[in-house]
Amino acid sequence: MGATTRAGSWPAAYGCALVLAVTLTGCGGSGSGGPHDSGGPGRSSDGSAPHRRPNSPAPRTPSPVRMCADLISYWAEQDLAGSHWAGLDWEQKGLSNEQYEIYDEIVQAARAERRRHGTPAAKALIKRLTERRCAAANGATHSSENWRPPT
Repeated sequence: MGATTRAGSWPAAYGCALVLAVTLTGCGGSGSGGPHDSGGPGRSSDGSAPHRRPNSPAPRTPSPVRMCADLISYWAEQDLAGSHWAGLDWEQKGLSNEQYEIYDEIVQAARAERRRHGTPAAKALIKRLTERRCAAANGATHSSENWRPPT
Protein backbone atom coordinates (compact mmCIF):
# COMPACT_ATOMS: atom_id res chain seq x y z
CA MET A 1 0.00 0.00 0.00
CA GLY A 2 1.15 3.55 0.78
CA ALA A 3 4.05 4.76 2.86
CA THR A 4 3.80 4.39 6.59
CA THR A 5 4.58 6.86 9.32
CA ARG A 6 7.47 6.38 11.72
CA ALA A 7 5.02 4.97 14.24
CA GLY A 8 4.63 2.12 11.79
CA SER A 9 0.99 1.08 11.54
CA TRP A 10 -0.86 4.10 10.12
CA PRO A 11 -0.41 4.83 6.44
CA ALA A 12 0.89 8.39 5.90
CA ALA A 13 -2.12 9.25 3.74
CA TYR A 14 -4.49 8.71 6.70
CA GLY A 15 -2.39 10.95 8.93
CA CYS A 16 -2.38 13.72 6.31
CA ALA A 17 -6.14 13.36 5.79
CA LEU A 18 -6.73 13.62 9.53
CA VAL A 19 -4.61 16.77 9.81
CA LEU A 20 -6.39 18.30 6.82
CA ALA A 21 -9.84 17.47 8.21
CA VAL A 22 -9.06 19.00 11.60
CA THR A 23 -7.63 22.10 9.94
CA LEU A 24 -10.66 22.60 7.69
CA THR A 25 -13.30 22.05 10.37
CA GLY A 26 -11.64 23.87 13.26
CA CYS A 27 -12.42 23.08 16.84
CA GLY A 28 -16.16 23.75 16.68
CA GLY A 29 -16.03 26.90 18.84
CA SER A 30 -17.95 30.11 18.35
CA GLY A 31 -17.61 31.52 14.85
CA SER A 32 -15.94 28.38 13.55
CA GLY A 33 -18.00 28.16 10.40
CA GLY A 34 -19.97 25.11 11.51
CA PRO A 35 -23.03 23.78 9.62
CA HIS A 36 -25.41 26.30 11.21
CA ASP A 37 -23.16 29.35 10.83
CA SER A 38 -24.25 31.01 7.60
CA GLY A 39 -23.78 34.61 8.62
CA GLY A 40 -20.11 35.13 7.84
CA PRO A 41 -17.75 37.30 9.85
CA GLY A 42 -19.43 39.54 12.40
CA ARG A 43 -22.78 37.76 12.08
CA SER A 44 -24.58 35.42 14.42
CA SER A 45 -25.63 31.91 13.36
CA ASP A 46 -29.02 33.11 12.09
CA GLY A 47 -27.36 35.68 9.80
CA SER A 48 -28.44 38.70 11.82
CA ALA A 49 -26.09 41.40 13.08
CA PRO A 50 -24.36 40.52 16.35
CA HIS A 51 -25.89 41.76 19.56
CA ARG A 52 -24.12 44.76 21.10
CA ARG A 53 -24.06 45.41 24.76
CA PRO A 54 -26.31 48.37 25.50
CA ASN A 55 -23.66 50.03 27.68
CA SER A 56 -20.70 49.65 25.33
CA PRO A 57 -19.73 52.98 23.79
CA ALA A 58 -19.05 53.34 20.09
CA PRO A 59 -15.37 53.53 19.20
CA ARG A 60 -14.09 57.10 19.13
CA THR A 61 -11.65 58.59 16.68
CA PRO A 62 -8.80 60.25 18.54
CA SER A 63 -8.48 64.01 18.22
CA PRO A 64 -5.67 65.50 16.12
CA VAL A 65 -3.99 66.58 19.38
CA ARG A 66 -4.14 63.02 20.78
CA MET A 67 -2.86 61.52 17.51
CA CYS A 68 -0.03 64.07 17.39
CA ALA A 69 1.05 63.28 20.95
CA ASP A 70 0.80 59.52 20.43
CA LEU A 71 2.75 59.55 17.16
CA ILE A 72 5.49 61.87 18.33
CA SER A 73 5.98 60.19 21.69
CA TYR A 74 6.07 56.74 20.07
CA TRP A 75 8.68 57.71 17.49
CA ALA A 76 10.73 59.75 19.96
CA GLU A 77 10.92 56.73 22.29
CA GLN A 78 11.90 54.52 19.34
CA ASP A 79 14.69 56.97 18.51
CA LEU A 80 15.83 57.09 22.12
CA ALA A 81 15.97 53.27 22.20
CA GLY A 82 18.01 53.16 19.00
CA SER A 83 15.33 51.14 17.23
CA HIS A 84 15.90 50.03 13.65
CA TRP A 85 12.62 51.75 12.71
CA ALA A 86 13.68 55.10 14.14
CA GLY A 87 15.51 55.79 10.87
CA LEU A 88 12.33 56.11 8.83
CA ASP A 89 11.62 59.52 7.34
CA TRP A 90 8.78 61.76 8.54
CA GLU A 91 6.34 60.56 5.87
CA GLN A 92 6.97 56.90 6.68
CA LYS A 93 6.35 57.70 10.34
CA GLY A 94 3.02 59.33 9.44
CA LEU A 95 4.05 62.79 10.67
CA SER A 96 3.16 66.14 9.16
CA ASN A 97 5.95 68.65 8.54
CA GLU A 98 5.06 70.54 11.73
CA GLN A 99 4.85 67.32 13.76
CA TYR A 100 8.30 66.36 12.48
CA GLU A 101 9.72 69.68 13.66
CA ILE A 102 8.22 69.07 17.11
CA TYR A 103 9.52 65.47 17.07
CA ASP A 104 13.03 66.61 16.18
CA GLU A 105 13.14 69.18 18.99
CA ILE A 106 11.75 66.69 21.51
CA VAL A 107 14.29 64.02 20.52
CA GLN A 108 17.14 66.51 21.00
CA ALA A 109 15.79 67.46 24.44
CA ALA A 110 15.25 63.80 25.39
CA ARG A 111 18.81 62.85 24.45
CA ALA A 112 20.16 65.66 26.63
CA GLU A 113 17.84 64.62 29.48
CA ARG A 114 19.02 61.00 29.18
CA ARG A 115 22.66 62.08 29.47
CA ARG A 116 21.88 64.11 32.60
CA HIS A 117 19.25 61.99 34.38
CA GLY A 118 18.84 58.63 32.60
CA THR A 119 16.37 56.97 30.27
CA PRO A 120 13.29 57.00 32.56
CA ALA A 121 13.62 60.78 32.95
CA ALA A 122 14.02 61.17 29.18
CA LYS A 123 10.86 59.13 28.52
CA ALA A 124 8.91 61.21 31.05
CA LEU A 125 10.16 64.37 29.33
CA ILE A 126 9.00 63.02 25.96
CA LYS A 127 5.48 62.45 27.34
CA ARG A 128 5.29 65.91 28.94
CA LEU A 129 6.65 67.79 25.95
CA THR A 130 4.57 65.98 23.33
CA GLU A 131 1.36 66.63 25.26
CA ARG A 132 2.22 70.30 25.71
CA ARG A 133 3.55 70.96 22.20
CA CYS A 134 0.78 69.08 20.37
CA ALA A 135 -1.91 70.86 22.39
CA ALA A 136 -0.30 74.25 21.69
CA ALA A 137 -0.17 73.47 17.96
CA ASN A 138 -3.71 71.98 17.93
CA GLY A 139 -2.36 68.68 16.60
CA ALA A 140 0.23 70.25 14.30
CA THR A 141 -1.51 68.96 11.19
CA HIS A 142 -1.89 72.02 9.00
CA SER A 143 1.64 72.35 7.66
CA SER A 144 1.61 69.27 5.46
CA GLU A 145 -0.52 69.23 2.36
CA ASN A 146 -0.40 65.42 2.27
CA TRP A 147 -1.80 64.91 5.80
CA ARG A 148 -5.33 63.50 5.91
CA PRO A 149 -7.49 63.07 9.00
CA PRO A 150 -8.32 59.47 9.93
CA THR A 151 -11.47 58.03 8.41
